[in-house]
Order: sequence, then C-alpha cells, then structure tokens
Amino acid sequence: MTATHATTRREFLGRSIGAGAAGLLAPAVLTNQARASAKADAGKYEIGIYTRPWDKHDYRVALDAIAEAGFKHAGLMTTTMPSGRLVISTATSEEEAVQVGEEVKKRGLDVLSVYGGGIRVSKSLEDGIADVRKLIDNCVAAGAKSLLMGGIGNEELYQRYYKAIAECCDYAAEKGVPITVKPHGGLNATGPQCRKCIELVGHKNFSLWYDPGNVFFYSNGELDPVNDAADVDGLVTVGMCIKDFDMVVKDGKPTRDVWVTPGTGRVDFPKVLKTLRKGGFTGGHLVIECVARGDGDLPTILAEAKKARKFLEEVVAQVAS
Repeated sequence: MTATHATTRREFLGRSIGAGAAGLLAPAVLTNQARASAKADAGKYEIGIYTRPWDKHDYRVALDAIAEAGFKHAGLMTTTMPSGRLVISTATSEEEAVQVGEEVKKRGLDVLSVYGGGIRVSKSLEDGIADVRKLIDNCVAAGAKSLLMGGIGNEELYQRYYKAIAECCDYAAEKGVPITVKPHGGLNATGPQCRKCIELVGHKNFSLWYDPGNVFFYSNGELDPVNDAADVDGLVTVGMCIKDFDMVVKDGKPTRDVWVTPGTGRVDFPKVLKTLRKGGFTGGHLVIECVARGDGDLPTILAEAKKARKFLEEVVAQVAS
C-alpha cells in the first residue's frame, strides 16, 4: 500500500470522526453527560504495544521506547535475550520474571499480555500442564494481566494441547490470569476454528485473543477479518492484537506482510472493533503487535509506534461514540 493511500485513509477516518462529532454537537444536542459517557466507554479499552517491533534489541530498549511513544501499557513478546527469543517463556525463572516486572514498573508501564511460546505436549500431557502452570506463575511474577497462547498445528497433539490448557484454567483463575489463544495459522487460523478451540477447553477463563492481521495473513489475504469477526461473538472477552496486513511485491512476487503500521494496510479496524463490540467485546486490551520498521533503526520504529497509538486512539473514540 502506498503512502498516499495510507494518508488518505487516515484523513478519511479523521473526517468521519469530525463529521460525526459536528453532527452531534450541532445545536448542542450532545450534553456534557453524553460526552462523559462516550469518553468513559472509550476508556474501557486499554491501548498498549508489544515488544515485538524492537525484537532485534534487548527488551529494556523496547520498554524505553514504549514509554517514550506515549503508551501506558506494554505486551511482552519477542526480544533479544541470552535465554531465547521471548521476554518470558517456560525457560524464564520466577526471579527473572520478577525482574522483568520491575523494569516495566520503572517506566510507568504495566503488562497487558504475555506471549510465552509453546508447551511440551509432544513429550507428555503432564509436561504440557507443567509448562502452562510455569507460564501462569511467570505472568504473576511479572505482574501481567493475561497469558497468550499460540495454539498448535499438529493434529495428533491438538487434543492434548487444549487438555493441558483446560487442566490449568482453574489454577490461572485463582491467580487472576486469563488464558487466551489467538488466530495463528494451522488449526486456529479462522474464527470458526478458534471457536472449536475455545469450546474444547470449555472454561470461562479461556477466551479468544483476536488478531485480524493473522486472519488475513494465513488466508493469503482472502478472508477479511471484518467478516470473520462476525463468527466469534462471545469469544473475545480479554483483548486482541492490533495487527495490520498488506500484500507487497518482493523479488517480483506478491508477498504477505504484517510489518505494517496499523491504519495503513487492509484491515478496517473501525469495522472489526465495531463487530467485536456487537459480539460482547465492549472493553479490554488492545495491543499493537507490528509496525512498519524500515531498516529497523530505533527512530523509525519509535515514530511508527507513535502513529499507531494515535490511530488506535482515534478508532476507539470513533467506535465508542
């Protein structure tokens, strides 16, 4: 998508918001109480960003940039760590998770979501359960508000994977940590497939963390998340990834791309969020996962993160009002 197209879309969103507000305000029909109500409704969504855009750097570099970009909330995902590519995983000790939480607090942030990677269900159900419990404990140690799982694409391990999660839902609920899974390809790439996952576990502490960019990505751009979101009513209760998508030409071939700043790609975020709200997601965590990062230099990533935050704030204000 060209820069011109992206600017046009942003301007259109801005005009839509402005026109809507003007129409409401036009002979002072919108009372102070109504304005306060709309603001309170928008405030039910917490906007954050994952560490992933800065995953070629230490997670503390990411946290510095997240705070500088004006966010109050962070998500912990990929990074550059001696222990691996995730800020928190099953390899993370409780002491290390506590330290991560302290680094977050130093910057005036909190953690909305932790992506902790895979679990060892290929070894045994018991090992899978132990890994989920470890991730839950690490979330508690870091002060995280939810745990994000990626699902599994191996049909032979499908039942065991979700059995391990089901066995830990009560434990997670006791610790105050909701468990979520997102559209992530394979056997959980679409709304209907994710519904099957959620229903298989059958616990109120396990829900769908929606990801519109992935819905586009894993369908090669054929399944519009605006349509897919209509199939997940009641499943999204905690949060969603704010991830855009586009098809770009690389080496003469169309290529799927999610390294797109939200608001500049194919995802119609106002419509997606509006659809999810109709299905019951009237508040929760909205965590940006990817932005355009050019050559990966820190000033570029910071600038795109700021753009993404402002765009998402506009979307929330528009949908809430």
